[in-house]
Amino acid sequence: MTATIDSNATDILVRSTEEKAKRLQHARGKLTARERIESLFDAGTFLETGTPRKPYGATRESEELTAVVTGIGEIDGRPVACYSQDFSVRGGTLGSMEGEKICDLMDRAIALRIPIISIVDSGGARIQEGVRGLNQYGRIFRKTVAASGVVPQISIIIGPCAGGAVYCPALTDVVIMVAGKSHMFVTGPSVVKAVTGESVTAEELGGSTLHSTVSGVVHYEATDEGDAFDYARVVLSYLPTRCEDKPPTFIPATPAVESPDESVNRIVPADPRAPYDIVDLIRCLVDDSEFAQLSEHYAENIVTGFACIDGTPVGIVANQPSVDAGTIDVDASEKAARFIRTCDVFGLPIVTLVDVPGYLPGTEQEEQGIIRRGAKLIVAYAMATVPLITVIVRKAFGGAFIVMSSKALGADFVCAWPQTEIAVMGDDAAVGIIHRKKLEAISDNVERQKVRDQLRCEYRDTVMGPFDAVQIGAVDAIIQPQETRSTISAAIRTFKNKPYQPTAYRKHDNGPQ
Repeated sequence: MTATIDSNATDILVRSTEEKAKRLQHARGKLTARERIESLFDAGTFLETGTPRKPYGATRESEELTAVVTGIGEIDGRPVACYSQDFSVRGGTLGSMEGEKICDLMDRAIALRIPIISIVDSGGARIQEGVRGLNQYGRIFRKTVAASGVVPQISIIIGPCAGGAVYCPALTDVVIMVAGKSHMFVTGPSVVKAVTGESVTAEELGGSTLHSTVSGVVHYEATDEGDAFDYARVVLSYLPTRCEDKPPTFIPATPAVESPDESVNRIVPADPRAPYDIVDLIRCLVDDSEFAQLSEHYAENIVTGFACIDGTPVGIVANQPSVDAGTIDVDASEKAARFIRTCDVFGLPIVTLVDVPGYLPGTEQEEQGIIRRGAKLIVAYAMATVPLITVIVRKAFGGAFIVMSSKALGADFVCAWPQTEIAVMGDDAAVGIIHRKKLEAISDNVERQKVRDQLRCEYRDTVMGPFDAVQIGAVDAIIQPQETRSTISAAIRTFKNKPYQPTAYRKHDNGPQ
């Protein structure tokens, strides 16, 4: 039951407004603002804050409540602040009173150092109030930035989110949208039509599928409201309440009959060019095979997500050989870089699984700024202060070897499987460059291929193994595949108290944006 201010008149007003909200929202197949809070929070824990004051310019009884519900409750026993926009009141638009309530809640959350969850269902700034509503968005932006990296912030979009309002969720750590019910865009279809002549639907312009697969704005596309709330709770369970705290710890369930270490060997093919799903390997390495992916359907050539290893929450970054051979492109670089920074600010060790043939080549990538945008991944790893554990499972070529959490970039522990190939490039390309003249001198195609194959074998045997990397200290150890989980666990324990040495002589880095 949601707690409200102890006033009979206010209580009657809240209940009558809630009944109206139920009629309107249920007809759309949606929950009310308060029902959403009840679905998200532990039962009976939510304390509503902020007097439901009369909005600026309101005259009718139906407009006497502000279009947002704010308060603090518990999720899995931990305090969390939340504001839930009420579409049944003036379309959930933001006016001066709504802004005051949200800003007051955010101030409380920052002072208490507790996570903030926003449930967005709003028509944007209230037109009738003009600059009053717009000004409140600016205040919310600034407070969101102030809370960034201090407490976890999660946005759940379950309706429209348009205009300047889109930057509220864009500034938070995790953004969730509900399929078929939510839309995000800076300018709506009617404005696009008027300005450009382009006819486009709200779904095409800013639907959940677009933002979870193409733009990368959204980290999770939920099937319904319940799924969105479940995902928010899962993500929050891996994160600390505030940046000063250690992440929560978990007790793994009873292990499966087959040990995870015994199944690792069967997942990665011996052929370095054969595709496989890296998520299968991840599930073998983590507790209870539970892996919460972020941005699963965006930049699928790299995988990011939360899991636990021996009860310790970790962030996992991994190349995905089943998509574009696991190459790194502009989207993958930015996706991984943002995730690494999220893990770093909240103290989660980062485990990187490497199986990468290099950067994705081509004029399109160069035009899109792979140099500038790819460098973001370097900055994220190089500046990370949490334990960095890297496992090279099959291959690591060229600059991608360095970028994927190498020792040179600051990794605390790097290990490799025995069959790992580490080199500037793959054997076929290397032989083609090194022995170009020799191969061109052989006129018979069969003989030329025979010689080429021999040279490739020699190159693999003498250059591509992990042993040179061990000798120069670029790799700490060569391990058997079945030792991967235990090795990662030991490394996390070893580096869990890694000292943090802040750089006091500069305001912040000036990495590529």
